[in-house]
Amino acid sequence: MVQPPDTAATAPLLSAADVRRLAAELDLRPTKQWGQNFVIDPNTIRRIVAAADLAPDEHVLEIGPGLGSLTLGLLDAAAAVTAVEIDPVTAARLPRTAGEFRPERAADLAVLHADALALSAEQIDAVRPPVAATGPTALVANLPYNVAVPVLLHALAELPGLRHGLVMVQEEVADRLAAPPGSRTYGVPSAKAAWYADVRKAGVIGTQVFWPAPRIHSGLVAFTRREPPVDSVARTDVFAVVDAAFAQRRKTLRAALASWAGSPALAEETLLAAGVDPKARGESLDIAAFARIAAHRPDASRRQGACA
Repeated sequence: MVQPPDTAATAPLLSAADVRRLAAELDLRPTKQWGQNFVIDPNTIRRIVAAADLAPDEHVLEIGPGLGSLTLGLLDAAAAVTAVEIDPVTAARLPRTAGEFRPERAADLAVLHADALALSAEQIDAVRPPVAATGPTALVANLPYNVAVPVLLHALAELPGLRHGLVMVQEEVADRLAAPPGSRTYGVPSAKAAWYADVRKAGVIGTQVFWPAPRIHSGLVAFTRREPPVDSVARTDVFAVVDAAFAQRRKTLRAALASWAGSPALAEETLLAAGVDPKARGESLDIAAFARIAAHRPDASRRQGACA
């Protein structure tokens, strides 16, 4: 069972010495290829777990657990944890680390050696801890910096049971994910994340709590799942509009969507039908507006005729 709060608050977490000891044991040198920056400060782990606002009966998905710093904190707060790790060395060591530091909770941890960019619900279900009645309901992770956005979007797309979560990413990526329409940092990640969830920036993490220390600060991003703004159009169709609109940020939507619609004239017609000013730019639109544009796209015969 999950530890009561007073026990969880005092349970030992990995210290800087523990992290370096485990790394030395594994002859591990953190690599940029897998975005490995390990948290070495227990108080930062407690802060992340508290901000994640987990219920004690939740099944948590962790992506990129590394040596297990966050994993132990998640085991203290939730019923079960499934950790997805691409590095075979750290993936093989993690169950033993849980057994050493949380022997009474080790059976509630499942470790899946897999690429998070190709993760499926079936893979997770195949290793689900016995205590978990369903798939993951929360995502809490220190995401690899180099693939943070695609990993997050893939998880949201493939795992509709994820109701909420908290991820740590580069601070500038956190700003982009949480940016509202019209802001300087609003772009493709902001719009696509908004298709799935309400997203907000939940804090900043300094560099010295990591080993090796990154050059820039990290940001915490919290999300809460909600229904897509329009259910009559496919997500892939909406995302195609988003990609086209931001591929040429300086252009008006009439020009930026010309290839997507078939011609500038068809783009203008589509935008007007969707209630969007053809002279507007992509950064001014929310995800609902992109969905309306996708819903009014000219049919294939008209696009082919415009291009003939």
